[in-house]
Order: sequence, then structure tokens, then C-alpha cells
Amino acid sequence: MSHFRISHLILYLSLSLFPVLSQANIKPLFQFAAGLLNKGQFPESDRYTTDDDIVILTNDGVELTANIFVPTNLNGPAPAVVFINSWGLNEYQYLQQAADLAEKGYIVLSYATRGFGSSTGQVGTAGPKDISDYSQAIDYLLNNYPVDPNAIGTAGISYGSGISLLGAAQDERVKAVAAMSSWGSLVDALYGNQTPRLAWAEILTLTAELRGNPDPVIAENWDIIKNQQLSRIPEVLEWAEVRSPINYVEQLNQNNTAIYFAKAYGDNLFQPNSLLKMYSQLTTPKHMDLLTGTHATAELLPSLLGIGEDRVWNNVYQWFDIHLKGESNELSQSSPLQMKVKFQDRYEGFSSFPIPSASADTFYLHPRGAFDNGDLEKSPYSPPFGIPKDNTINAWSGTLFSTQIPVLSQILEQLEIPVMTNIYAASDFRGIYFNTGKLSSTMQIRGNPEVNLQVQPHYEKVQLVGYLYDMDRFGNARLITHGVTTLPDAKRGEKIALSFELVTTAYDVSEGHRLVLAIDTMDPQYKRPTKANYFLDFEFSRQNQSTLSVPTL
Repeated sequence: MSHFRISHLILYLSLSLFPVLSQANIKPLFQFAAGLLNKGQFPESDRYTTDDDIVILTNDGVELTANIFVPTNLNGPAPAVVFINSWGLNEYQYLQQAADLAEKGYIVLSYATRGFGSSTGQVGTAGPKDISDYSQAIDYLLNNYPVDPNAIGTAGISYGSGISLLGAAQDERVKAVAAMSSWGSLVDALYGNQTPRLAWAEILTLTAELRGNPDPVIAENWDIIKNQQLSRIPEVLEWAEVRSPINYVEQLNQNNTAIYFAKAYGDNLFQPNSLLKMYSQLTTPKHMDLLTGTHATAELLPSLLGIGEDRVWNNVYQWFDIHLKGESNELSQSSPLQMKVKFQDRYEGFSSFPIPSASADTFYLHPRGAFDNGDLEKSPYSPPFGIPKDNTINAWSGTLFSTQIPVLSQILEQLEIPVMTNIYAASDFRGIYFNTGKLSSTMQIRGNPEVNLQVQPHYEKVQLVGYLYDMDRFGNARLITHGVTTLPDAKRGEKIALSFELVTTAYDVSEGHRLVLAIDTMDPQYKRPTKANYFLDFEFSRQNQSTLSVPTL
């Protein structure tokens, strides 16, 4: 294993440990791994030449460091691919992939975005200057190498994928994009359902400090979101809207840009829901792989550890062969949406999203009693004598309902190790759960479950986290998916309706098991709105029903 791959592995180890260790303890490990990434080890071959001394001068004087792979036996203009680095990395990130593509006849340029690697300037977080740089990198490629101007593609993981999508919307010369672990809405990524994404945002701000020259607005904006500075949040969301690819679907459709997406269900940095919404709005050639894992692990772990097939990169290569070379291959013949069924060795193909063959299976929440838990029933709740009922939970601490260790638990899911808990052992005081009867047949969940709750908060700040579990007869349960919503400015004592989606999933609940919806008031993925010891009532009446809607085949 090369030092470059080892450094990636250490970086992911440090990210996995970050939520449970202090910044002071994690920084030395992170810095050691990051130092190994400062200089790449170029794969050698007589089928291409390389140049590691490229500097692209931007319109505002920033210098972008870059490298290039050029096939040795070109017969006329060649297709080209531009790679853009992930957050905190540099132009050496994609050396192996650039070599692979060069051997297939592509000219491949990789550059480090402003503020990262040896590139000058400040990190712009996929802002207008980054998008201008993107087009200037393509200008440099066309002006200096024998590139076919009608066969240009761009690609990246995470940060590089977002810049690829935003850049392609503004630059019609780009015919194909491979966007891995990308985001649809940066607003949702930072503050979806008014909930600050604590674990990943802290990781990103630390990474920017250690590995780049960040614009101070990055830390300032996160501080506003994290501390729920409500008067200033609109300005942060306006900043994020400009950087949200979902807002540029019309331009991508007009340019007919062919887009490949790879996205993990457990990517709690950029959860898949908004990217799937963007996918559904695209009328261009498109393909999406939905996989297990967390942010960027579906792209990195197979090559780092040799675990499983390297599906994502194989499909990236095929995508460019289809749309930059005009070839037909296995990917061009497959259904455009591929969903990995969690904890099973199979993918299922669909024509679009939401899944056309999936229908909403609606369950009504019935309250728990003195000696039994709540139920998920097919019929609405009808209280005896029409008298409404409520169940109360307290937010003083967490429960056994949890996504568990951020980053690490989702990596383990990719390795087929589920997040487990015991439903029966969870606190009835701090959380609540509702379950179906034993299923008479397998329930095939495909898509975004949705929770609708009738609640009465007894405090001004409230957070609710919903977990969907697959429970056996002993109460042992696998986490299927989860979702969150926060009220940073609630009205104490007011009865309200709350609705929120759970994260997209593909999961089969076995015959004889029970489907469980569990709810509590905190999760390590997210910033709590308060540490106050408050109460929350769940309201049950004939007029106002609480429901769980599950898309099933």
C-alpha cells in the first residue's frame, strides 16, 4: 500500500475518532496523515507522460497548483477529464485514477482549489471565485494540450464534486460530470430542519484550519448556525443558497450535462435526500448509485482496504467512456438509479425517484399505556369516549436510541456491521417508541420515510430525533434510518404539528420482525438547542393523528 493510501486511511481513522476525542488529542494524528498527502507518488507507465509543475493563474491573481497526465500515443484531439480536490486535500488526490484514465486515452488535469494544497488565495467554499477558477482550468487545458473541446468532463469527491456540478451549470463546454459524495442543498447540509450538523461541521472547520487558508466567513457562519443566532441565520442561508447545486438544475438541463452521482445512505455530512431531489429534477442523462457507508467511504475504502468491489470508480470510468467517447457498456445498459439493499449482497435498479413501484404504507401512532408501549396501526387512533391522551418524555439526557459514534458507526455499516440497540431496554422516561405487530411478510422499504407528529413542548427550544428500527422478538434492533427536526424558537405549551423526513434508505424488514419508530431528543450527529431539562408531550386525539409513512415495494 502506497504512503498516499496509508495517509488516506489514517485521515479516516482520525475523523472516526474525532467525535469521541478532544481536538488536542486528534490533531497530531490528523497532521501526520495530512503531511503525507503534501506530495504525491506518480504511478509510472510508458503509456503516458506527466507534468507536476503546472500553475494556473486566475483572473484575480491566485495561483492554482496542478498536474497533468497525457497519453503518449495520441492520434488527434483526445477526451479530457479535470479532477478537483476534496476539502482539505490537494492536486495529488487522484493520481491513481488519473493514471487509469490516461491509459484509456484521456488527458487528465488535476488542480488544487484556492486555499488548499499549495494554491494561493482563501478557501471559498465553492463560491463564485471557485466556479470562475473551474472554467479557467478548462481554458488552460484547451490552450495548452490537444483536447477535444466537445469531450470534456470533470469529477471530484465531496468538495470537488460540488464545484464540478456548480461549474458545469455555468460552463456549457463540460459534457459530463462525476459527482461523488456531493450535496444538493448546502442549506440542508448545514441547517436542515433548523438542526445544526454538529459532528461533521466541527470536522470540516478543523480540517480547513489545519489544511488550508480558510476565509474567516466559514468559521463565522458555522458559529452562527451552531449557536442558533436566529437574527443572523438568514444571511448564512443566503450564502449557502449560492453554493447549492440544486438551484442550478435548469442550467444543467439546458447544457444537457450528463451527470453520474455516487452517494452513501449514511453520509450525515450531505444526507442523500436533497441530492435525490436534485436528481429527480434533472432531465439530462443521469445515473445514481446509492450505497452503504458514510461520506466518501464508498469511493475510498475499496481502494484503501481492498474490501468489496470498487463500484464507484469503475462506474466513473464507464460514465466518461459513454459520454466523452460515445461508447456503449454495462453502465449504459443499466437502470439509472441503483440502490444497494442494506446488509444484503444485491443492488436493485429503478427508472426514477421516488421509486415508481413503491407506495406509501401509512401507520398511525397509538399511545402507550401504563404497562405497554405505543403501537403502529393501520387504523387511526380513536380514544375511548373521545378523550384525548398524551405521553410525556423528558430531555435531560439521551437514550439507547442513537446513530451511535458519528463517522465510525456508518463506516461499520459499509462493512456489514449494523448499528444495534435493544428497544425494550431503552428508557421510557427519556424516549418513546411505537411498533407494528409481527410482519406477515417481508417489508421492502425503498425511499424516504416520513414522520408526522402532534406534540406539545414545555420549553422554548426543542429537538426531536426519529429512528426507524427492525426489531426481533427479543427487542434487539437494527437501525434502518433516522431523521431530525429542531424548534429553536418554540412557544411553550403550544400544541403543534411537526413533520420531517427520515434519510433515504433501501432495507428489507424480515417476516416475523417488527417495524419500530423510536423518538428521543438528542443524537451525537446534531447540535442540541439547549441543555435544559424540559418535557415534551405527544398528543393523541381523533382529530389530529400522528403518522409514519413508509415507501414500500
